[in-house]
This record gives sequence, C-alpha cells and structure tokens, in this order.
Amino acid sequence: MVTLPRTEQRILRSRAENREYRIFVAKPDVEPPPSGYPVIYLLDANSVFGTMAEAIRLQSRRPEKTGVVPAVIVGIGYDTEGPFSNARYYDFTMPVPAAELPQSPRGTEWRELGGADAFLKFIEEDLKPEIEREFSIDRGRQTIFGHSLGGLFVLHALFTRPGTFHTYVAGSPSIHWGKRILLEEERQFASRLEKEPCSVRVLLAVGEREKDHHSHMNDNAKELAERLSALASRGVRVKFHEFEGEGHVSVLPVLISRALRFASEGDQQLEVGRS
Repeated sequence: MVTLPRTEQRILRSRAENREYRIFVAKPDVEPPPSGYPVIYLLDANSVFGTMAEAIRLQSRRPEKTGVVPAVIVGIGYDTEGPFSNARYYDFTMPVPAAELPQSPRGTEWRELGGADAFLKFIEEDLKPEIEREFSIDRGRQTIFGHSLGGLFVLHALFTRPGTFHTYVAGSPSIHWGKRILLEEERQFASRLEKEPCSVRVLLAVGEREKDHHSHMNDNAKELAERLSALASRGVRVKFHEFEGEGHVSVLPVLISRALRFASEGDQQLEVGRS
C-alpha cells in the first residue's frame, strides 16, 4: 500500500439524501496566504485524485516557474476500490426524458439518474462547510474539475449556480447527454447575466482522438466555448483546448496539469484557441 504525502480520506454522508461519499483531501505543505488557500473540488476522485495530488505537490514547489500555486485538493469519490462507481450516473446527471437519453453502452436500461441538483447541494451545504472548518479557504478562488459525465455536471453547476465556484473545468464534457436541457440552462444563464454579470473562468478541453466519437464531443465543446466567449463583457472568461494525440481517458493527466495552471491564473481575457 502506498500513501501519498499529506493526504487523507474520510467518509461523508449527504444530509438531504443520506448518500455516502469517500472524500480525499490533499493538504499544502505551506501556511495559507492571508486570504486563505485556493481550493479545487475534484469529481471521480477514485480515478484521478492521486494524479492531481502528485501534480500539485510537484508543481507548486516553484510557482514562479510553473504558474501553479499551493491549493487544497478535495476529491469527491465513492466507497469502492474501482476507479468509478455507478453512483456517478445519478450524481452527475440532470433529469432527462428517457427518449432523449443516449444508448447505454451495454444496451440495458440506465440505472438511477437525475440527481445533479442534490449532489450540488451536498457540495455546497455539507462538504464545503466541513472543508472550511478545517482549512482557511479563499472563497473567491474555488475551482471545480469534472471529466466526461463529471464535465457535464460542471457545466450544469455553471449555468444554474454560477456563484458556487469561480473556476470551472469541464474535460470531455458529455454535452450530448440531455443536450436540449443543457442548452436551455445555457440560454437562461446568458439571459441572467444581462442583469447580473458575474466573474467566472471556464476551461473546456477534449482529446484530439475524441473527435470521431458519435457524440460529436469535440464539436459540442468547441461550439460551447465559442458561445461563452461572446459573454466576456458580462464577466465570463473561457478557454478551449484540444490536446493533440489524446483520447477520452488518456487526456486526463495532461488536462489535470493544464487545469492546475488555469486555476492559478489571475483574471484575464482568454481566447478560444487550440493546444
């Protein structure tokens, strides 16, 4: 058994639904700045927490060279030894009519779905207060990172509760999953910004080899980035990356490294581009 330095795990239940989560925490080895530590909330932690914890442990030692500052990493996972749990299908998805769901890879009916709002409530009302009791946290520098269905959840959180985080990282987001509903949430988000501008930063990223997937994942993400870039005057800063030679899973290590730097950057105008 290998233990990553300055990390720990705990079990936390949601008060609203009594659902159980395994929470992974990586602690910086420096004192917090006067404003508190930045914090990154990481979905699917069973599969990627170790990668992100090691990446920030190495890169934050020399922030003047890497652009990555020390931050608390809070991974949200499940009580399983596997990389994923079927519980994520409930936590990361919005309620979608059965006729609009993509086909299950195994050709069977999808399991329990549609709990994204309850999961977001768990993060905001149960998890964040526990982390903030333990650490001095800068609430103005909170990031959420999700990939695939986790990326879909990140976009749902952005469009419905944009003040919950400051930086949103959606890797290979499953926009095709209930696309009509997500587009309506996006429309309402843009309309709301006309009256109430906000300051958010969004990183949308995919692997180049995902472009041939039947879901049109790359096109969907790039088109969304282009639409969001039109909201710059209302406080939305967006960047799009397509990582050369990477697929749906292999993109994760390079995306994590890029996300750490993106989360550490100050507010500035970003453009839609290609990496």
